[in-house]
Amino acid sequence: MLAPLTILGLDPGLRRTGWGVITVEGARLSHVAHGVIAPKDSLPFSERLLALFEAISEVVERHRPHEAAVEETFMNNNAASALKLGHARAMAMIVPARAGLPVAEYAATVVKKSVVGTGGADKDQVGFMIRRLLPTAGETTADAADALAVAIAHAHHRKVRRLGAAA
Repeated sequence: MLAPLTILGLDPGLRRTGWGVITVEGARLSHVAHGVIAPKDSLPFSERLLALFEAISEVVERHRPHEAAVEETFMNNNAASALKLGHARAMAMIVPARAGLPVAEYAATVVKKSVVGTGGADKDQVGFMIRRLLPTAGETTADAADALAVAIAHAHHRKVRRLGAAA
């Protein structure tokens, strides 16, 4: 029997970055931990990015995941906001990569479909399904629920990604 695999899911944002850690053992998913990183809005931009970097590093160090997954950025009409979100997303990808973890990316629609069954699900539906799929997680914020959903999507899709890479 294989040892449990620990996955870190990240839902990046400059104001609020959700994170969630699950273990996968066969088809069984188990909640490990979750939270939200919220740098102070009053900090200069560079210090907010540093706060994200340090907090994500602490999560990686504390939970020692084997793999990480990050939600892809949803493009909006405001280029400046999209660029800033891209910086936060970079922190979410660099930290696990720096720790030697493979980092997968998933579109929001893929994450929602993996957890709810439809790519058009809203945040309440995602939160509801996280409470059902990971009952020991308890109540979560929307950001943490999204991060746990990213981890679950990776758990479901990682085997398919490996098979595709081998072909």
